[in-house]
Amino acid sequence: MSSQTARRPAAPTPVVPRRGALALTAVLATQLMLQLDAQVVTVALPQVQQELGFTAAGLSWVPNAYALAFGGFMLLGGRLGDIMGRVRAFETGTALFALASLAAGLAQDPTTMIIARVVQGIGAAVAAPSILALITAMARDEAARRHGLAMFTAASAVGSSVGLILGGALTAFASWRWGLLINVPIGILVVLVVHRLVRETARARGSIDVAGAATATAGSLSLVYGFIHAAEAGWSSAWTIVSFALAVLLLASFVLVERRVRRPLLDLTLLRHRGRAAALVIMGLIVGVHFAMLFLLVQYFQRVLGMGALVAGVAFLPLTFSVLGLTQFVPSFIRRVGSGRLLVLGSLLVAVSFVWFAALDTTSTYFGGVFVALLLHSIGVSLVFTPATVMIMEDVAAEHTGSMSGFLQMVQQIGGSLGIAVIVAVYVGGSRPGQFVPGLAPAFSVAAAIAALAVLAALTTLTGRRRTAVVTPAAA
Repeated sequence: MSSQTARRPAAPTPVVPRRGALALTAVLATQLMLQLDAQVVTVALPQVQQELGFTAAGLSWVPNAYALAFGGFMLLGGRLGDIMGRVRAFETGTALFALASLAAGLAQDPTTMIIARVVQGIGAAVAAPSILALITAMARDEAARRHGLAMFTAASAVGSSVGLILGGALTAFASWRWGLLINVPIGILVVLVVHRLVRETARARGSIDVAGAATATAGSLSLVYGFIHAAEAGWSSAWTIVSFALAVLLLASFVLVERRVRRPLLDLTLLRHRGRAAALVIMGLIVGVHFAMLFLLVQYFQRVLGMGALVAGVAFLPLTFSVLGLTQFVPSFIRRVGSGRLLVLGSLLVAVSFVWFAALDTTSTYFGGVFVALLLHSIGVSLVFTPATVMIMEDVAAEHTGSMSGFLQMVQQIGGSLGIAVIVAVYVGGSRPGQFVPGLAPAFSVAAAIAALAVLAALTTLTGRRRTAVVTPAAA
């Protein structure tokens, strides 16, 4: 037998980019773009209202329509990537997001803007889960995988603060429309680069779990809407109560469906891993208080410290630079001390930062009252986001990385909505008419308590025996 016939064919590699660094940069640029979008528009809301003629109540749907569609369709988007191929799902979602950004940037009336924002959210929900799955697939070894995940979490964490800066700059020196139109050339370039450099991934067998997709999407939409409406109308509002009740019913139905179907939208055995389940809880809690911090501090900078929109965005640069800088070292920290210890330390630092923020008053200054707390917070989230992502995604079989990525990012979206809704409700309860500061102390104190819950959840990851075998779901 010749050597050629004796040699076994090499196993196919899911993704082999010919220029790995450029492909990774393109994928990460999309993640940054998706995270930037909400804050870029938020800063420009007064100008959007004036130019398009939004009512005060209707204006809130400019950010909320995007958040609702993004969070609601995320799990379905993840499964679509598993079935249709993650490169194709990434390209489809990114192209849809870019086209919707063009429509939103050119909108001349409220209806067009809201529809475009919904479509943006759907495009983001299709693209985003494939981003994390592609980063995992493109990694040649464990070190490259952790580096890619670190860069992913850095792009996610700094997106909001960079969005505030970019949105303020574009609004001040050009037009709010450029905050949306800038997505078009970026989206087109990213799709071209990924299409050329990244091979398609292997596709999972089977079709879409229709019943699971329907209950998961409707339940997620109802849950996110409940949080959004609670922040606007209060927790006792009839629509808030109905939304949450419907969400519970639909998501409970989703769990029952997933237990019975042969190929579920999300195999629930993936959530039986103690470390993965704890990391998901930690991610939701910390993302929630992080978003609430951004929401309150940007107003504190402008209303109390007298900063303009652009300067208020620039005030978050310590957060941006700290996360970008520290994230480079987190993979080596994980290798040396483990993800669990980093989650404990990071959550603790976030809790301490909120205790510091709770002391802010009308006499506080940026460097005297905010700067150190912002640094502590940035170090804390850097030590949480990457280890949590690694713990959630490790040992997941390749055909389920899209679904797990979608579930992770759905948890982040829902956590962000919940965090803002809860903290803003506490703030309103402690506020006084015409004064911004009185509600800050109770709001930030509750945020510290939520971060403390994340510390307790992180401690559970240190007590369980680490599982190293690849998880093979029953319905794979």
